[in-house]
Amino acid sequence: QVQLVESGGGLVQAGGSLRLSCAASGRTFSSYAMGWFRQAPGKEREFVAAITWSGGTYHADSVKGRFTISRDNAKNTLYLQMNSLKPEDTAVYYCAAEASVPQVIHTDTREYDYWGQGTQVTVSS
Repeated sequence: QVQLVESGGGLVQAGGSLRLSCAASGRTFSSYAMGWFRQAPGKEREFVAAITWSGGTYHADSVKGRFTISRDNAKNTLYLQMNSLKPEDTAVYYCAAEASVPQVIHTDTREYDYWGQGTQVTVSS
């Protein structure tokens, strides 16, 4: 089992940047595939980016070229660098861990086993 805690959210103006972190504790972090998702008010949780245990990445079209997912297995931490933020990026951002098939990318919420509590990102226009 793994526990996940997100941090780094906040209020930022459009065009600004934030870096989200997700600290993991418990079972070996490097054995999980990881992902970032977000949920805006009144909307379903949606995929943002994912990374395999070995560092392969995939980003949703809506954030490609602006967001970058990465991980530091030595620090048990997942990151999401967010640049050129837009008001439509406003949401609660969640990190998630997938334990069964860590060598592939996972984009569906139903594939993930563990979730953090979320961190709020608000982008003002």
